[in-house]
Amino acid sequence: MLARLSTQAVRRNAAVAGQARRAISVQSLLHGSPEAKQEGDVQIQQHSRLVARGKYVHGFEVHKVKPSAVNEYKKAAEAYYTAIKEDPELHVKLTGSWEAVVGEQDTFYHILEYENYSGYDKTTQKIRNSEHINTYQKLIPYLTGRSQQLCQEFAFFPTIPPRTEGGIFELRTYQLHPGALLQWEHTWRRGIEARRKFVAPVGAWFSQVGRLHQVHHMWQYPDLHTRKETREKAWQVDGWSETVSKTAEYSMLMDAIILEPLPFSMLK
Repeated sequence: MLARLSTQAVRRNAAVAGQARRAISVQSLLHGSPEAKQEGDVQIQQHSRLVARGKYVHGFEVHKVKPSAVNEYKKAAEAYYTAIKEDPELHVKLTGSWEAVVGEQDTFYHILEYENYSGYDKTTQKIRNSEHINTYQKLIPYLTGRSQQLCQEFAFFPTIPPRTEGGIFELRTYQLHPGALLQWEHTWRRGIEARRKFVAPVGAWFSQVGRLHQVHHMWQYPDLHTRKETREKAWQVDGWSETVSKTAEYSMLMDAIILEPLPFSMLK
C-alpha cells in the first residue's frame, strides 16, 4: 500500500511540475523570452503596453457636416482648433485636421495629441470651463453627426512632428478580430520597412476608448498617381506580400480614406 501511495505521490508531483513548466513556458513566451525581447514585441503584460509608445494619447474627432454648410463649418473649426492649440494652459497639441475627398464625403478628421490620459482629463475639464466651449458650440449647427475615439501610438510607428510637404494623406483603418492586435503589430513592425523605402509614414494608432479593436495608419503622398506607383514598388520588396496577407487575415473590415489638409492643420 505504501508503494502505491508513493507512486501516486510521484505522479502528482510530476503533473504539478509539468503544469509549472507549461506555465513558465507561456510566461516566457508572453512576458520576455529571449526571442521575444530580441524582436522587441514583449516588454510587459498588458497588450496596450506591449505595443504602445505610451507617452501620448491621440484623440480622433470625426465630424460629419451638412453638405450645404461645409464652408461655414470650416471657418468655425478653424476658430476652435486654432484657439485650443495656441492656449498654453491646455495639455494638447493639434496633430492635424483634414477633409475627406475620397471616402465618406463632407467628413472631417481632427487628431489631437494629449499628454497621456491625465492630459486629456485636464484639457477637457479646462475647455468645459472656458470660452473654448462656446467656440466649440458654434460648430454644432453645421453637423449631422460626430464621434470621438482615444488611441495610442504604436511604438514602432510614432507620429511625425508638424511639417508642410503638400499633397494628399491616406488614412487606412482596420477593424481587427478581437485578440489580433499583437499579431497585427508584429506583422507590421517587420513589414513597415518595405514601405519606408518609398514613403515616410505619418503615424499609426490603435483604439483604447470608443470603437475598439481598430487600427489606423496614415501616409502622405504628392498625389494619387504617386500613391499608386509607391504601392506597386512595395510589392517588389521581400516580406511585403506576407504583410498584406496577414493583414487581411487579422482584419474584418478595411477602409482607405483620401484626405486633404485644412489650412490650419499642423500636417499638410
